Amino acid sequence: MARLTINQRALEVRMDPQTPLLWALRDGANLTGTKYGCGAGDCGACMVLVDGQALRSCLITLGEAEGRSVTTIEGLSPDRSHPVQQALVAEQAIQCGFCTPGIAIAAAALLARNADPTAEDIIAAVPNLCRCGVYPRLVRAIQRAGRVMRRIETIAAAPPPGLSPEDAVRAVPAMKAE
Repeated sequence: MARLTINQRALEVRMDPQTPLLWALRDGANLTGTKYGCGAGDCGACMVLVDGQALRSCLITLGEAEGRSVTTIEGLSPDRSHPVQQALVAEQAIQCGFCTPGIAIAAAALLARNADPTAEDIIAAVPNLCRCGVYPRLVRAIQRAGRVMRRIETIAAAPPPGLSPEDAVRAVPAMKAE
C-alpha cells in the first residue's frame, strides 16, 4: 500500500509496492491516459510528472513514488486548456494520439523550466517516440505553447471537449426479458 498525491488528490493505492507506477495509475487509479508502449522506458508513452519532473512510469515503482506528487495527462489540464495541449491540436501535431499524452507531459515539464526552448532543447527534453513521425510539427507546437505561456500569443483553435464525464455514460432503463 502506498500513499501519494495523484493529480492533486491524496490517494492510497493498495497494490504491491513493486508494481510499476504505470500499472498503479492505469489499473489502480483508472487513469488510462498514461499509455503502455514498450515497458522498457524507450518510447516515453508512459511519461508522467513526478514532483514536476518528467519520468517514465514503467520504470518507477509504486513504492518509489510513495509520498510524491504525480501528475498524469488527466491532471495536466482536465479541460485540455494547457498551452501544450492547445498547441498540439492547433499545429496538427497529433495523428494516432497514442504517444501524445507522454509527449504533452514531457513538453510541459520542459516549458515549466524553459518557456523559450530552441529546437535542440525540445529534441533533448522530449525523447518520446512517435510512429506517425510528426516531429517537425511537435517542435513547432512546443515552441508555440512556450509563446502562449510567455503571453506573446494566444490559441483559440482547440476548444475543450464537448462531453463532460458525467454525460459520457448514462443509465438507461433495463431491458425487459421476453
